[in-house]
Amino acid sequence: MNIHENARSTPASRALLVRRVLQNGWTASEAAEAAGISRQTAHKWLRRFGSEGEIGLRDRSSRAHCRPHALPREWRDLVLYLRHFRQPARVIARELGMARSTVSAVLSRSGLGPQRSLEPPQVPCRYERRRPGDLLHLDTKKLGRFWRPGHRATGDRRARNKGAGWDVVHVAIDDHSRMAYAEVLLDEDPPTCIDFLQRALAWFREQGIRVRRLLTDNGNGYRSHGFADACRRLRLRHLRTQPRRPQTNGKAERFIQTLLREWAYARVYLTSAQRAAQLPIWLRFYNYRRPHGSLHHKPPISRRPRFREQRS
Repeated sequence: MNIHENARSTPASRALLVRRVLQNGWTASEAAEAAGISRQTAHKWLRRFGSEGEIGLRDRSSRAHCRPHALPREWRDLVLYLRHFRQPARVIARELGMARSTVSAVLSRSGLGPQRSLEPPQVPCRYERRRPGDLLHLDTKKLGRFWRPGHRATGDRRARNKGAGWDVVHVAIDDHSRMAYAEVLLDEDPPTCIDFLQRALAWFREQGIRVRRLLTDNGNGYRSHGFADACRRLRLRHLRTQPRRPQTNGKAERFIQTLLREWAYARVYLTSAQRAAQLPIWLRFYNYRRPHGSLHHKPPISRRPRFREQRS
């Protein structure tokens, strides 16, 4: 039960009012004055208690008992029937000679307003490669540059950083171990993506992980001939996600969410350069210390091959 923040009484205070009148001998006026309500309101709760008992002291729904101008059920069913043929609200309203707002209200109350509500629910396809290096997820995320804190930190939208441009965070995360590598670069052009890939592969080799496959989206930097040549030269099999299906690269997308929440927006940075300088520090924390939910709350380093060899 949600009680209005300005409510003068609650079920507990109403029960107290009833006890004061029926058991302690108070008058209705005295009990109403002590509860801070009118005498008429006090009599209302006394009547409800007399007819319904304790249940009568609870708040009732404000929904009308009778709606003489409500849309008949047959018309509502017809609106929903046409909606299942993927017809938009304006078409249904024109076909039935009804106001578009009425049709939209019926669809909204029935949960059929958004187009995606008409599609069958998709079962999540969760997977994990058996060995580190079997699949490396690559992705990028643009972040605005700034030379002073913006409105996200200050709340003042007048503090703009016009003309500052964009930083591009390139990320690489191993499918099995969740070991991650990231850099803040100037763009996401093919040469930049290729250089980042080479540095990421070198870093993963230092961790004892030899990458065999890549998974990227269909960005220009990953669809270029130069990137394809680099993959052949490095003996990597390059896989791409389905168009308009970012869930296929879900581990990279989820890592970017964590990156933004715990690094990019976790504190107030004075400049974007200061933010970029903190990225290697956060990455070390992520890989070596931060518990990962999909790894039974162990850090990604627990799945690094060299780490397991040292412990055995």
